[in-house]
Amino acid sequence: MRIHCVQYDIAWEDKPTSHTRAEQLLAGSPPNPGDLVLLPELGDVGFSLALDRIIDDRSETWASGIASQYQCWLIHGWPIPGRSGRGLNVCGLFSPDGTLVGLAEKMHPFSAGHEGKAYDAGSSLQVFDVDGLKLCPLICYDLRFPEAFRQASRMGAECMTIIANWPETRADHWRALTIARAIENQAIVAACNRTGTDPNAKYAGGSLIVDAKGRVLAEGDEAPAVVSAEVDIAEMRAWRKAFPALADIRQDLLPER
Repeated sequence: MRIHCVQYDIAWEDKPTSHTRAEQLLAGSPPNPGDLVLLPELGDVGFSLALDRIIDDRSETWASGIASQYQCWLIHGWPIPGRSGRGLNVCGLFSPDGTLVGLAEKMHPFSAGHEGKAYDAGSSLQVFDVDGLKLCPLICYDLRFPEAFRQASRMGAECMTIIANWPETRADHWRALTIARAIENQAIVAACNRTGTDPNAKYAGGSLIVDAKGRVLAEGDEAPAVVSAEVDIAEMRAWRKAFPALADIRQDLLPER
């Protein structure tokens, strides 16, 4: 499977402009049918808490069109109404015919950025079947919580994706944690970050795709780009069998499901 992380400067609370920027990058490096494409967290509005201005049906409609145009699997992030009058920061997985397969909710609102004032925490992790590959989508700050990734592994995930608005000031953490999550879960990890600036921060891109042994297969810099790599699913499964570290997990040290 080939994975593409589309990193770009999200236009602040401006869906049409953000859509155009993503479309231009995809047109320059088009995915093949059946590929997996990742767009950043809140990929058409930025890390905004102004739910009254950013929640509508355009995000889902647009993402569905992109998936069907390229006949690819697509992960896109946007805000939806939550369960308590606040919002949910979600990412949707779209199939190559444009169908929304399901939504994954951000499990950990970013407290330092006051995200919890506008968004509820997610209620459960999701694992989806992508052409036989078990995939768990996670969002930005979730990367700092290894227990979320371990739980995804317990649920059968072989690939974890992260979409983010991760600031430049902590770019070294972004890279180190992404590689660590791949190594400790013997999983493919693809992490898509935004570039540019918004009223909150500057963003350094640095999207990367890592194999189950922690080898970086592709990595972006600060520029808008499509960061792509071929991942070997059979090799990942062979590594898990040859070096069965997951079988040695002390289940008694983990919380109940």
